[in-house]
Amino acid sequence: MKEAKISVIIPVFNEELNIGTLYARIKDVFVKFDVNHELIFVIDNSRDASLKIIKELAIKDPSVKYIDFSRNFGHQVAVSAGLEYCSGEYVVIIDADLQDPPELIIDMYEKINKGFDVVYAKRRSRKDRSVVKKAAYKLFYKILAAISQIEIPLDTGDFRMMKKNVVDELLKMQESNKFLRGQIAWLGFNQTYVEYDRDVRAAGEPGYTYYKLFRLALDGIISFSNMPLRVATIMGFFVFLLSLIIIL
Repeated sequence: MKEAKISVIIPVFNEELNIGTLYARIKDVFVKFDVNHELIFVIDNSRDASLKIIKELAIKDPSVKYIDFSRNFGHQVAVSAGLEYCSGEYVVIIDADLQDPPELIIDMYEKINKGFDVVYAKRRSRKDRSVVKKAAYKLFYKILAAISQIEIPLDTGDFRMMKKNVVDELLKMQESNKFLRGQIAWLGFNQTYVEYDRDVRAAGEPGYTYYKLFRLALDGIISFSNMPLRVATIMGFFVFLLSLIIIL
């Protein structure tokens, strides 16, 4: 008899060059692992052949399912749609660019069965080609750690495994600008991590532009810190005093 079902949520935006390899590697994991599973591809209005490739996989493999967006809603919304659709007792979030190794799912499952509710992947190192992007990530995590009222794990992304009860609570949070790793940390469930070395993108261009990364960072800082509100309050008080002095 197979063990509990695992749902794997894969947001996709223009990943035609990576889908085949990612699918094969994930299926290899479950061949060795021998668990019930489903792969949920969420196509964020891709402009390439991603949808066509995934449809072909779904015809051959009933464990493959997909959601196709009518327009580009963004990575965090795509993941959230997958969370609403999934049915597994355990849920994995992984990107399609192969920077995060699917083989780590086995280690996550072993750890989550030791009593944890969330097992996230923590980067020992990252092989990004862009020095600017590396520096930007480090700066963001330092700022977030300094001003956030909750402890958001550093050097992590959305790659993780969660129990279904965590997903159920996460779906109750109806923020329009989502920052999932922060929301999961805020929920306060019992969490641990597995370490890995993050690889470079296998093929294709990153879906996250610098602008999108900036927006995500801004959502994280605004959502999980009172600092922006305090700054706005102080500035408003200062302007009020200045206006009063001018009137007098």
